Amino acid sequence: MWNLTVFLSLIWALNLLYGEWFAYLVPSLWTCSWPHLQRPSSSLVNGVDYSSNYVKIAVVTDPQLMDRTSLPLAPKSLALEIAQFYTDLYMRRAFLSSVLPFNPDVVLFLGDYFDGGDELTDDDDRWQESLGHFRHIFNLNMLQKSSDIKVYYLSGNHDTGYSAFISRKPEIVKRYEREFGARNFKVKLGKVDFIAVDAQTLDGHPRSNFTSDTWDFVKNVSQDISSTPRVLLTHIPLYRSDWTPCGPNRFSPVINQRIYHADRDLEIVYQNYITKNSTNALLDLIRPALVLSGHDHDQCTVTHMSKHGSVTEHTVGTVSWQQGNLYPSFMLLSVSNSTISDGSTPEDDISTQLCFLPMQTHIYLWYLSLFAMTLVIVLLWPANEVLIFRKLGDLMGYIKHLYNSFSNRVKEKNEDENCEYEEIWDAEGSMHLIKKTKKVSSTSLNESSSVERGNAVMRSKVRKQMTPDIDATSAADACEMASLITNLKEGI
Repeated sequence: MWNLTVFLSLIWALNLLYGEWFAYLVPSLWTCSWPHLQRPSSSLVNGVDYSSNYVKIAVVTDPQLMDRTSLPLAPKSLALEIAQFYTDLYMRRAFLSSVLPFNPDVVLFLGDYFDGGDELTDDDDRWQESLGHFRHIFNLNMLQKSSDIKVYYLSGNHDTGYSAFISRKPEIVKRYEREFGARNFKVKLGKVDFIAVDAQTLDGHPRSNFTSDTWDFVKNVSQDISSTPRVLLTHIPLYRSDWTPCGPNRFSPVINQRIYHADRDLEIVYQNYITKNSTNALLDLIRPALVLSGHDHDQCTVTHMSKHGSVTEHTVGTVSWQQGNLYPSFMLLSVSNSTISDGSTPEDDISTQLCFLPMQTHIYLWYLSLFAMTLVIVLLWPANEVLIFRKLGDLMGYIKHLYNSFSNRVKEKNEDENCEYEEIWDAEGSMHLIKKTKKVSSTSLNESSSVERGNAVMRSKVRKQMTPDIDATSAADACEMASLITNLKEGI
């Protein structure tokens, strides 16, 4: 019984060590790396290595911290507290152990930091509680104090609401800008301009101040025409037609385009993607080389066509395991910081790598399976220890018997391939099959031979393909033994 306890304890310790710690180190150790490091040939210019001359950006989106609006449960119920605790714990471990070990220069958050941020007012203590959770999970206080890592935020629909909500509660937008900064901004990272737009207001009512502010920002950016590559940042993905393929990293069905309007003022209250007209206007005015978005909670890569050419959009999956995606993810973005690469393409200046986080749902399911197996072993082992060992011994014996039987059949087949059969008729006209050793030759025998000896005629009729690699001596012994057994049977 003591040995069983030690064995089960060791099994549980190894599984918990992997599921609660080591699984979060896998992305930085094996499965993911900065994309510019995967192209060593492109980092060599005029004999000088510029592989380190990149701005390294980590992209995270849609944590949607759980609160009282997340589940139909009482605000302080035990079930909600447990779900919130393990969701927050997963994201903190993922960010600290999977993302930060890459040592990024910049962290980009693409929106939806809270699940009910647009429903919690400033006077509600739960807003301050959610904000404190967000800062703690992603260690923002440390990041903001550090001069080595810069952090930029985009607004999401769960942070400020859609255009219909924003027009009724503008104080939510002011609160967001007070805590996270401007909703529309342009920042230069390396030699690339990053342009962030408030996607929730793009398709709002034309007379809305928030909508007009966003489009004025887009038009002002479009006036600055230069050869500098641009990356468009938007929380809501650009328009794509129904059932557009999203590439191999998509794990959930592609959702149809849906836009819901309020009854009276036609303001948008929900949308999966930016409208087609707004998408075309953004691509034509900003002319991005790449588009990054979130909101969809699942990974998606599509190519848009504009009058300036094709543009790739990467929708990054949620960083949370509680938002409908079994495979949470984040993205690594390498941006060139070199000004010497004249004639470089956007692919040389901007490269991406999608990275997957531990599959927490699968880990918990494995824990449940391991618990069930442990329970069965504990209940059955003490009273049936001798019987279990006996059954295991019988099982091992049966496996050994199958192995020996298979080995004997393979041996007989190999011996048979090194023999040939000859038909012999005796003086009485009876026919006999004689197995004899096949002569090893580099060429096939194309002619049949016939030799007369007294009243018996011997003809070589039945032959199989020769295998010259088999030892001739052992094959001869096997064939002579088989021939002897055949003659004895015929004599009987």
